[in-house]
Amino acid sequence: MKVGMVYDPIYLKHDTGEHVENPGRLSAIISRLEKGGLRQRLEQLEPRAAIGGELALVHQWQYINYIREMAGKGGGWLDADTVMSVDSYKAAAFAGGGVITAAEAVMAGQLASAFALVRPPGHHATAKRAMGFCLFNNIAVGARHARKRLGVESIAIIDFDVHHGNGTQEAFYNDRSVLYISTHQAPHYPGTGDIQETGSRLAEGTTLNIPLPAGSGDTEYLRVFKEIVMPATRRFEPQLILVSAGYDGHWADTMSMMQLSVEGYAQMMVFIRELADELCGGRLVLGLEGGYDLPALAASVEATFSVLLGESPGADPLGKPGRRYGVPDIEDLIRVVKKLHRLG
Repeated sequence: MKVGMVYDPIYLKHDTGEHVENPGRLSAIISRLEKGGLRQRLEQLEPRAAIGGELALVHQWQYINYIREMAGKGGGWLDADTVMSVDSYKAAAFAGGGVITAAEAVMAGQLASAFALVRPPGHHATAKRAMGFCLFNNIAVGARHARKRLGVESIAIIDFDVHHGNGTQEAFYNDRSVLYISTHQAPHYPGTGDIQETGSRLAEGTTLNIPLPAGSGDTEYLRVFKEIVMPATRRFEPQLILVSAGYDGHWADTMSMMQLSVEGYAQMMVFIRELADELCGGRLVLGLEGGYDLPALAASVEATFSVLLGESPGADPLGKPGRRYGVPDIEDLIRVVKKLHRLG
């Protein structure tokens, strides 16, 4: 079973200074993969930059040119959360291109699955706006490329980042060929992702939001996967599954108030891989989104790769939550989502 890893040092050149989304995130991941001997067992994929026309499958040309021009001027703050440097346009183009590279390899049958370890992240970026640390929407660019250039007729995007992927939802809100499923903390940034946001009239039901209360952990997430994510994906019958893989719901990550563990993330990936094997010949592509506690991020990515390789990730190196927020009640949430999306 061949599993691919997309990575390039260009991603480290997106210089954000002391920002929480910084090059140290990828350095921590790569270091752990190398020390554990896992990187050497993965197929190494060299990404290319997404060209303007590929980025324009999702983003407006005026916005693409704006990001290019900002980089040419040395970068700067795009909003209160999002900063770029002189190399950020190139890194962001390679981030979108990294997901494209992974999708091309998987669809060509060269690999069973692939994980694009890219930055800047992407799922908050809209057609005309950078936000939430994101410049270009990497997963959306990869999905559009797969639809337009690789002949994929139906795609499911599963987004388990702790923040709602407003940019990805917006990109496919009117597109019945793409199922977008998001599990996220609510209320939380960016304030979107309500249960009632289900897609436009022409694409009703192809957006599925699961806004979880603070304090949700392995038990709540895995129940949601079993009762909502898996049956909804099975009903849609995608030919390719893409994952916005954000690890900021880990209990050690201060960017959220969630209680997920490394073991919990691994089990979610077991479910996603099961769906890919069952529905689309194992075709599965992941793109890195959030995750800001470095030990938790690196261990969770390592566990993800172990699952993709068909192996047990072993003992959770960080253990169970070290902070508590009470036991959330998600009964009503599950009932309402099931009823709204006719999931039984």
